[in-house]
Amino acid sequence: MSLPPDCPAPPSPSAEAALLALVLAGGPCPPRQRLLERHGDAARALAAGPDAWRASGCDGAQLQALRHPDPIAMALALAWLQGPGHHLIGWTDAGYPPLLRQAVRPPLALFVDGEPAWLRHPAVAIVGSRRPSAGGLEHARWFARELAAAGLAVSSGLAAGIDAAAHQAVLALPAGITVAVLGTGIDVPYPPRHAGLRDRMAADAVVVSEYPPGTGPQAGQFPARNRIIAGLSLGTLVVEAAQRSGALITARLAADAGREVFAVPGSIHNPMARGCHRLIRDGAALVESPGEVLAILGPLAAAQAASLQAGPATPIEDPAPVPARPARQADPDYQRLWRALGHDPIPMDSLIERTGLTAATLSAMLLAMELEGRVVAQHGRYTRNPTRNP
Repeated sequence: MSLPPDCPAPPSPSAEAALLALVLAGGPCPPRQRLLERHGDAARALAAGPDAWRASGCDGAQLQALRHPDPIAMALALAWLQGPGHHLIGWTDAGYPPLLRQAVRPPLALFVDGEPAWLRHPAVAIVGSRRPSAGGLEHARWFARELAAAGLAVSSGLAAGIDAAAHQAVLALPAGITVAVLGTGIDVPYPPRHAGLRDRMAADAVVVSEYPPGTGPQAGQFPARNRIIAGLSLGTLVVEAAQRSGALITARLAADAGREVFAVPGSIHNPMARGCHRLIRDGAALVESPGEVLAILGPLAAAQAASLQAGPATPIEDPAPVPARPARQADPDYQRLWRALGHDPIPMDSLIERTGLTAATLSAMLLAMELEGRVVAQHGRYTRNPTRNP
């Protein structure tokens, strides 16, 4: 039935409400992604109507959900989005993480609590057992601390054990970046005892989920969550894992996406090491120190950072810049390294001799300075970037 001439047309949904309607429709992502790509944004995709939805491949349940979005779920999500630091990033938005876009089955949209630009920072995933050994926990903290200090973000799943240890180690650093990917709604910590950690991550780092606010834990959501952890990261490091574990799923998804996979070996008597040994037999890189991870991911991180600085060829909108890390000028080791660097390229062994620092420490510092644009690396030699101040 048409409206009478003097009756105003109902207001079109806001951009957020339209994108939420597509998210809440559920089901396979590709049809809804095609809708967004064909129509440019969620409001136009929603306004295109059932024939366009069907032509994009939406099934009957999705068609019904798009016609009549769940009003309670919609109201809850819209209310959550009004909170400070709360964001919804859609598939066609410029802020959608480009590395995740290239991954296996990327999500239609991301609910983000915290700084969304950090989702585009070069990252390494650290995952492992929910019931690790004391040694495994220490390894997770060590790798997370050193890799974050080197300038990489550390992503994980906020789970008990290795995940939480990695997040906490990075949060203890003055300038660390860590990303928590939830397998529940963005506002639902799991396990529940990690509510404080989730809130601290939202305040000082970033929390992300593909599930709307209020979504409780369901078994199938956690393997799906793992593809986002792997997709956001240049590589995945498994610290400890049993033969059958979510960490091995994350590693497989990373490999499927063409990303690097690393595994820390352990005792043959430790059942939590068997998954890592299996990964190594299947081709994962055996690593015994953070420096070995940096040696492989460093060039990839520098290339990603350079790509982000260049920006997309035809951006949909101006993306927010990745926040700069706090200045390191006050650190005596960085001052010593800066003085040791010259305007001519210098090899690592000369820097070790001039600074008295170890190769692993220098590698981490040089990667951080390269990501910040202060150092240029070519053919294993390092020099100051002449366009940058100390």
